[in-house]
Amino acid sequence: MPIVVITGLPASGKSTRARQLRDHFVERGRKVHLISENEAVPKALFGKNSHAGDSQKEKVVRSDLKSEASRHLNKEDLVILDAGNYIKGYRYELYCMTKASRTTQCTLFCCISQEQAWAFNVQRTAVDELPGDSEAAKKEDKPVENSNVPYTRDTFDALCMRYEEPQSNNRWDSPLVVALPEDTLDVEAIYKSLYETQPLPPNQSTQNPPLGATNYLFELDNIMQSIIKEILGAVKIKAFGQLRIPGSSSPVKVATSMNALQLNRLRQKFITSTCRASQTAPTPLEQVPQLFVQFINANTIGC
Repeated sequence: MPIVVITGLPASGKSTRARQLRDHFVERGRKVHLISENEAVPKALFGKNSHAGDSQKEKVVRSDLKSEASRHLNKEDLVILDAGNYIKGYRYELYCMTKASRTTQCTLFCCISQEQAWAFNVQRTAVDELPGDSEAAKKEDKPVENSNVPYTRDTFDALCMRYEEPQSNNRWDSPLVVALPEDTLDVEAIYKSLYETQPLPPNQSTQNPPLGATNYLFELDNIMQSIIKEILGAVKIKAFGQLRIPGSSSPVKVATSMNALQLNRLRQKFITSTCRASQTAPTPLEQVPQLFVQFINANTIGC
């Protein structure tokens, strides 16, 4: 999984560069996985500005993006991670993941002044609404994305203040390709850094225990996402109490306190515990609904 980690201020053109990269590498015959924060935030049922203003919601989305990237671990396909990636500690985690998978990485920094980024931001016109309230989401069965939603001034300024700029002398940011808004993207430099260099060998600190088949994790997460969607649907219409979930003989107890953030935290904890258990014997997927329902009931406050 050669990976391009895109980083930059809000409204710095990250998604535009991500699409340019995807199109270029597809033309060169590479299989490309474009993983975007613009889709991950609505998928987690967060508004764009409420997500950016809540550190706990940001943690949920960062974890989801990292998990999605890890599902595509291999040495040939290209992963493009289109997100703010503004925390250097998080970029270091991605570096460790790449190193452990014995592949290569490149950081693409969309360099722009704060004033110019704000000018780009105010050109966006979409409404910052919850995914379930979107007319497009109701009519079309396709991922909702929020790239044309503007940040509020307060959110924009806070994100700029928190941004930790990549440095080429940091091993987790290197090799670093810098792109100004008026630049033609240096795709050849990115290609060489990904496909014409040797990956660093993993060391003990970056070695991860095997998690089983990639497809297993994908199916596991799909099952849990479906259950969470059922629960949040019940919460939305105030159908509190016991809710029957397909595949589970036990009902889930839908509480008034349940929300997307809480359920996604439980999903991450359940994935972690399941992956540890699967080192010896993977949990059969048909048992996951029952086990996840029991896990939710045991870790939430009753109605």
